Amino acid sequence: MDLNGRRESDNIEDVRDQSGGGPVGRGGGFSIPGGIPLGGFSFRTIIIFAVIYFALKLFLGIDLLQILSGEPGGQVGSNYSQSQSRNNSNTAQDEVMKKFVSQVLADTEDTWTGIFETMGKTYERPKLVMYRGQWVSPCGEATPAVGPFYCPTDRKVYLDTDFFQEMQQKFKAGGDFADAYVIAHEIGHHVQNLLGILPKFNQARAKMSETQANAMSVRVELQADCFAGIWGKFSQQKGILKSGDLEEALNAAHQIGDDALQKQGRGYVVPDSFTHGTSAQRMKWFQRGFDTGKLSACDTFSGAI
Repeated sequence: MDLNGRRESDNIEDVRDQSGGGPVGRGGGFSIPGGIPLGGFSFRTIIIFAVIYFALKLFLGIDLLQILSGEPGGQVGSNYSQSQSRNNSNTAQDEVMKKFVSQVLADTEDTWTGIFETMGKTYERPKLVMYRGQWVSPCGEATPAVGPFYCPTDRKVYLDTDFFQEMQQKFKAGGDFADAYVIAHEIGHHVQNLLGILPKFNQARAKMSETQANAMSVRVELQADCFAGIWGKFSQQKGILKSGDLEEALNAAHQIGDDALQKQGRGYVVPDSFTHGTSAQRMKWFQRGFDTGKLSACDTFSGAI
């Protein structure tokens, strides 16, 4: 993709320095066993620490204070310095990723604003939350196991950009346009929400069996793929795409199809459990959106898929 000179979206919420491993939460803390809040120590705790400190220093020659302070000779201090070095070296990479995500998001904003205007509607631009490891959304916990998702409650996309690395290493689906396809797919769900498609699905799902709900979910997801393809079509018309970009997105759609993921994970497939569509279906509907650039071509709810 050629994003040089393209504008960046203002609708990025970068919380990567606030998220990570451990208990998930906003503004709150957690306690160590025994109910002692982190950052506060009782008199009993101080006595226990003193006993441990002198015992380790006397019998093993280990100075806990030296280790905790990170001074030379302490293994923890050495690891901490290496960790800090890695974090510092990753800062520039994090900023590059943020710029890429914000430029892709901005381009989806421009595309869907124009499309909505032709329908006499106003496109409401969603926020995209960049987190690392874990975060909390109104729709539940955002974790690596969940992957990128759209929350219709707060109308935000949640993205752990480490997922892009997983796509490249685990699923062999790397490339900037493949990454952009992931973002555009989630934006596709936002479009569905604005058009009233997601609310109708969520209302109907309460009356469905699990198998029926899964089958309907597949149609919802394939439409989001088709909407992502529409964005891809407009990006191509702007001269953003390069040779091989379309193939990157189609390969990503293939690699993250339900059948491909289940074969990789368990060695066999269970079609009734599909929620996103097969590899062939995901490629088909992304391609259809890309070829036509029309919302009317993305009706995944009528007939066979």
